[in-house]
Order: sequence, then structure tokens, then C-alpha cells
Amino acid sequence: RVRVRYCDGASFAGEGQNEANKLYFRGQRIWLAAMEELMAKGMQNANQALLSGCSAGGLASILHCDEFKNLFPETTKVKCLSDAGLFLDATNVAGGHTLRDMYEGVVTLQGVQKNLPSTCTSQKDPTSCFFPQNLVSNVKTPMFLLNAAYDAWQVDQSLIPSLADPHGLWRACKTDRSHCNSSQIQFFQDFRNQMLDAVKIFSESNQNGLFINSCFAHCQSERKDTWYENDSPRIGNKGIAVSVGDWFFDRTAVKAIDCPYSCDKTCHDVILK
Repeated sequence: RVRVRYCDGASFAGEGQNEANKLYFRGQRIWLAAMEELMAKGMQNANQALLSGCSAGGLASILHCDEFKNLFPETTKVKCLSDAGLFLDATNVAGGHTLRDMYEGVVTLQGVQKNLPSTCTSQKDPTSCFFPQNLVSNVKTPMFLLNAAYDAWQVDQSLIPSLADPHGLWRACKTDRSHCNSSQIQFFQDFRNQMLDAVKIFSESNQNGLFINSCFAHCQSERKDTWYENDSPRIGNKGIAVSVGDWFFDRTAVKAIDCPYSCDKTCHDVILK
């Protein structure tokens, strides 16, 4: 097991520079250098390989999944897992697009466009092609999407950032859902519906897997309490680790989508401040 530290700010996809400010972005080169070294150290002889990542690393797993597969011979089983990487091009509570604005800056500043899939950039603008919802259906390598339907990071930073709620009308609801009114709960449900729509075509492929639980969480594969404990989150009677294992080892198809909030009592929700 090898962990490649996230260090470039664009999910290992940057390839640009700003000479005036002496800024150089080399995320794609870092990715290629890391893979070259790992292959030389023996990864090329692997019988099976899983590329996984959480949050920005989850986006990196989507962006680089097919590249990763192409490193290996056809006889190697290669799959990818994206945990909490399904960042949506969503509207915030003030009607703005916080995450799109941020992504546009990243894509432009770091010269990400040249490293985005042409299957997307031939039809959409570069910023749209940095959003996983426009990428996952075209990934050829088997992939598993693990995501909370009410992703805590996106709730905090994309849906209800402080600038979009200057009068604090959402503050109580954001930190404690029991304080949400019916329209606020519906706002969260609309976000969940957008996520389910985004993975509809992806989920139709037999080779892909899904575990979308109705929790306010983020990065559930990297914490022991959410990955594989007796009280870890479940959909039906199956937890995350077993679900991913069943999919990776082809034991059974896994297309697990939870019922809407607040039916799931197994969540380990993140407390937002």
C-alpha cells in the first residue's frame, strides 16, 4: 500500500505557470514521476491494483483512472475508488456557484485544460470538465464511487459558505439538522437528487460500483470508524469495506443507494461549525 501525498491543489492535473509571480504548477508531472518510480520499484509486477483517493484525491482517482490502468499489462486487474470526490456543480443558498467559481480559477491558473479528457473538452468548457459529474460516465476502467449524499465538505464550502449566508439564516441548520425547516431540508434533498442524477449513466455499467449513503460525512474510507467497525455506516446490512471488497473481487454487484435523510441511523456525521 502506497500513499502519494496531495501537494498541487489541482488533483495532480496542473501544468502551467505564472512567470510574473514565479508560480509553477506541475501536478501532472508529479503524478507521472510518482507512477514511474512506483512501477520501477515493483508495482509493474502487481497482479491487481487499486487507485483510490479521498476528497481532492477522490477527484484525482477519477481524472487519472484510465491513465493508471494503461500503466499495467492487460492481465493485471486494475480498478479505481473515488471517496468523497463527487464534487457537484451546485447552486449555493444565495443562488451563486461557489465551487464553479473556485474551479474556474484553479483550471485557468494551473493550465489544467490540457490534461482534461478530450471526450469532455470537445463538448464542454474546461471548468465543467473538472467536475466529476461530467467525467465519470466516460471512464473506461472499473470504478467505485463512495460518497455521502449530503457531503459535509460541500455543504460547508459549496452550498452554505459564510459569504452566501451573511445574515446567518442557515447557521443553526448547518450545524444541527434538527434546527432545519422544511424548505432547508428540501434544499439538501435537491442536492442529493442532483448527485443521483449525476451517477445515473455511470451506475448502468456492470463494471462500476456505488455506495451513496444519506449522511453528512466526508472521506469515509480513511477513517476506521466509518470503514470497518461494528457500528460503521451501512446500507441495508452491508458496510463500506465489505461493499468495496465485494465489488473489487467480483463477488457481487454493488449499487447501493441509501434512502433520503433522515432514515439512516448508522451515519457518523461530521459536525460543522
